[in-house]
Amino acid sequence: MSIISAIVLFAVIWWMTLFIVLPLRNVTQGDTNEIEPGTHASAPAEFSFKKKARTTTFWAIGIYIVVAGIILSGAIEVRDFDWFNRMGPPSLRSE
Repeated sequence: MSIISAIVLFAVIWWMTLFIVLPLRNVTQGDTNEIEPGTHASAPAEFSFKKKARTTTFWAIGIYIVVAGIILSGAIEVRDFDWFNRMGPPSLRSE
């Protein structure tokens, strides 16, 4: 895996993890009964992006280590997802 591939893989994992972390432990304005005029009751009462980013980074690093380890070990390859045999037979290179 090249360095660019590693960076792109981490970025994709980070953003996917962020969208999972965002709604966790979210306290809404409706929960605190302090609804600001012009906003929905489901809007966050207190939001700390720094805390969410820190949590996201922590989990993304762990997930990245597992995914990169699987890719680098060769346990799963692209050919494992070729269910319609479009890639043709594997090459006969000696390893």
